[in-house]
Amino acid sequence: MTPDSKPASESRSTMMQLIFPSDTNYHGTMFGGKLMEHMDKIAAITGMRHSRGPCVTASTDSLDFVAPIQVGDVIDVEAFVTWTHKSSMEIYVKVEKEHVYTGERKTAVTAFFSMVALDENGKSRPVPAVIPETEEQREFHRTAPARFELRMNRKRDRSAIK
Repeated sequence: MTPDSKPASESRSTMMQLIFPSDTNYHGTMFGGKLMEHMDKIAAITGMRHSRGPCVTASTDSLDFVAPIQVGDVIDVEAFVTWTHKSSMEIYVKVEKEHVYTGERKTAVTAFFSMVALDENGKSRPVPAVIPETEEQREFHRTAPARFELRMNRKRDRSAIK
């Protein structure tokens, strides 16, 4: 561990929300965009906690909706930094839904967000390395460079399209 490294638990963030009819679409399930807003907010909070300053979303990988969220469900949105690179942070965000009457919990959505730390002039600035603490965090940390490379290739490919 170096002085500028931080354990993943230091920036781990959670928030909970009860789902109301106004949060759902005509299928009776939660609006994807509204859920993405919650996910982006928790990723930003996590990035700010890790970098101790402002940050912005640079990309989102594979937002995977695996179970519908319905009126009356409670969502538990959790995020932690999995890996860092210069000024960027990869943040894993997981949404679990809970039926509060039965206690049944199920993963509803997962994604990786890339956040970039900013200085007072809005330019990117270095961030501390992250130290994974759990088996899940160690696995995400180990596989993060490959995801980073895919993001960079995707970005390069898109910038080549004029």
